[in-house]
Amino acid sequence: MRRGLLVTADGESFAGVSVGVDGIATGEVVFNTAMSGYQEIVTDPSYAGQIVVMTAPHIGNYGVNEDDKQATSPHCSGMIMRSLARRHSSWRASGPFGEYLVESSLVALSEIDTRRLTRHVRHRGAMPASMGTDVDEAELRSIAANAPTMAGQNLVDLVTTEESYTVPAESEQLGRIVAYDFGLKRDILRQLSGHGFEVTVVPASTSADAALALAPDGVFLSNGPGDPEPLRGPIESVRRLLGRVPIFGICLGHQIMGLALGARTHKLDFGHHGGNHPVRDLADGSVAITSQNHGFAVDLWTLEGSPPPRRTGIPSPDLLPASVLTDFGNVVATHQNLNDGTLEGMSCRDIPAFSVQYHPEAAPGPHESISLFSRFAQLIAAGA
Repeated sequence: MRRGLLVTADGESFAGVSVGVDGIATGEVVFNTAMSGYQEIVTDPSYAGQIVVMTAPHIGNYGVNEDDKQATSPHCSGMIMRSLARRHSSWRASGPFGEYLVESSLVALSEIDTRRLTRHVRHRGAMPASMGTDVDEAELRSIAANAPTMAGQNLVDLVTTEESYTVPAESEQLGRIVAYDFGLKRDILRQLSGHGFEVTVVPASTSADAALALAPDGVFLSNGPGDPEPLRGPIESVRRLLGRVPIFGICLGHQIMGLALGARTHKLDFGHHGGNHPVRDLADGSVAITSQNHGFAVDLWTLEGSPPPRRTGIPSPDLLPASVLTDFGNVVATHQNLNDGTLEGMSCRDIPAFSVQYHPEAAPGPHESISLFSRFAQLIAAGA
């Protein structure tokens, strides 16, 4: 086996073996706590610019297949795992994960001490790293130390569609949706079309006027990678769409909507990446286990002009403002992350718009939040 090595920007090194292609990959190293769904994870455009560390010990157990792909090819910079399965077993499989990594030209390492690496990232925060095969440690250390951080990076331009395209409704058509592609996953399109909507997917740079010219019954703001604050064009487009058409945003789309409402975002220490994040519905106190992949969060306290309360112990609802006033009326916090207390959802009370920070389509992850697509359909029907 070929020797492999990963070196973080602060100089920590992790040895392993190569299970992908030869070469050097650089990106922000983050860890994902999902127990399965490795194919959806590597093909999620939200991971552009990142090296993904899987905390589950065995990866590749059930192989790969065409249906689980969220894009035509992987978008993450590299893949790190403790152990790549020698054999795969699933009636759905079309081949082994190891072969897929090589065919997709992805740099990937196995036999890495992922427990130590995860603890390092939790303690020091997500940071740039460089990885490769049969390379000098000093070279990787220099590359990692000089790599840009995720803050300030516009990665949406690397993953958005170049041209608009339309996906027909899979059932009786209930309306037409314009979906902004900031890094759109295939299973999100399946959910929208499965709920009876014809979906026209448009590039991230599409203006509000161009979107409205398509006569949509609603606008969807997708997931995506990188820092939301540099996305001035999409933020302005969403600001001009608010109040004119029902809007539903997820993940990066949630952050863009928050910025369009006048709030600010901030970078999380090591982000939320996995399929097991508990989120509390602030309306009734119920808790859903959610799929998440993001490194930034919306801070509604910035609309109040005051810093957020300091957290002590288990996160409580008072860590979030109950209601804030924006140029578009009142906005309320609707969901909260129970690991760190950050905002996971918000809703506009005076215009038809809401958003969540997580991935309700569950690719991969639990299906507890799929009902949000039905809520979007109800919001559109109410305005018809």
